[in-house]
Amino acid sequence: MPLLIVAIGIVSLLILIMGLKLNTFVSLIIVAFGVALALGMPLDSIVTSIEGGLGGTLGHLALIFGLGAMLGRLIADSGGAQRIAMTLIDKFGEKNIQWAVVVSSFIIGVALFFEVGMVLLIPIVFTISKQLKVSILHLGIPMVAALSVTHGFLPPHPGPTVIAGEYGANIGEVLLYGFIIAIPTVIIAGPLFTKLARKIVPNSFNKTGDIESLGEQKTFNLDETPSFGISVFTAMFPVILMAIATIITMVQKTNGIEDNAIFATVRFIGNASTAMLLSLLLAVYTMGLARNIPMKTIMDSCSKAIASIGMMLLIIGGGGAFKQVLIDGGVGDYVAELFSDSTLSPIILAWMIAAILRISLGSATVAALTTAGLVIPMLGATDVNLALVVLATGAGSLIASHVNDAGFWMFKEFFGLTLKETFATWTLLETIISVSGLVFVLLLSLIV
Repeated sequence: MPLLIVAIGIVSLLILIMGLKLNTFVSLIIVAFGVALALGMPLDSIVTSIEGGLGGTLGHLALIFGLGAMLGRLIADSGGAQRIAMTLIDKFGEKNIQWAVVVSSFIIGVALFFEVGMVLLIPIVFTISKQLKVSILHLGIPMVAALSVTHGFLPPHPGPTVIAGEYGANIGEVLLYGFIIAIPTVIIAGPLFTKLARKIVPNSFNKTGDIESLGEQKTFNLDETPSFGISVFTAMFPVILMAIATIITMVQKTNGIEDNAIFATVRFIGNASTAMLLSLLLAVYTMGLARNIPMKTIMDSCSKAIASIGMMLLIIGGGGAFKQVLIDGGVGDYVAELFSDSTLSPIILAWMIAAILRISLGSATVAALTTAGLVIPMLGATDVNLALVVLATGAGSLIASHVNDAGFWMFKEFFGLTLKETFATWTLLETIISVSGLVFVLLLSLIV
């Protein structure tokens, strides 16, 4: 019973992480060994499988993830992110303040990882809410909606990037389709959901919140920061490069144009790793050297960025090891055989598995990686668009964040909510993002 073994493995993972408070990476490796033994894998191949899964996952992700962390840190440390947020809030005006928060959080969310973006934007949201005398949750829900959507759907964030690598999907297509899905999803989960949340838990909109735990925040005078245009261009540069390369490649394939050196160069520049490297070099200049910031200070920011993602990389690697055990142990083949006569779309199946694992495990990235181990074997028998399967997996991995997810507690504490209020706002918000994402992926699958 391979699925029973997987279920026992997931329960064991929960006990190790939540019950015994064991480090997530260590817990994943222990469970990977245990599941491999229970599945009857040959003893001499278990370590090879775990090492292969860990190395294969990080080999694809570490370069993009590391460069992305440095890029985001430079934009934050230079005041570029603050410039983007404050300029948009000023331009949109008091009446459209929610939309200003959505747009600025979306742009910043493309460049910064979820937790970093949240810590950076929350003090700004608190300041604006005091100035305009509006509820912090009125601005906070649109902010986290935009950050969560970019985290779940758009490369170079770890989830979509690593799943694209596992499925063998074109990362540029994932980015392009991700944008198409992300924009309406943010509108639904942000400004529109805020109106519903106000009716469900009206008292939560009277809370004042608490951000003392963030310590003293680095603030800038706007005239000390890079210009708005340069800040947005730097944050969006990797997206621009990958999107251009994807569109040109699509046009080439559609029109049957013969390949040549120009197309090869475009693909090379639009490759996620190349695009991130070029974007980092651009940021070193625009966010640093052009503003007479010493190279040592710039490199200190880069070093801090890498130090902050070390454990996250290990956890992702541990998830990759667990995924590889599921594949090598035959669980993926068993699931593929189980659904071989099913008319269920791989898109829906990937979303369902990721959703179940997300609710069980808490970590969106680990849930997505484990899903890959179960879904990959069945992708060969279908002509489904792999980029859409990536986005469906990402959508499923966001659903119903609750007490086993760090994001749940961050949201609760920062906005000063009760558990009930957090479930009615944050948990429901993440579920709306997940379901909306699936709906838009399915609609897009009718076209592409």
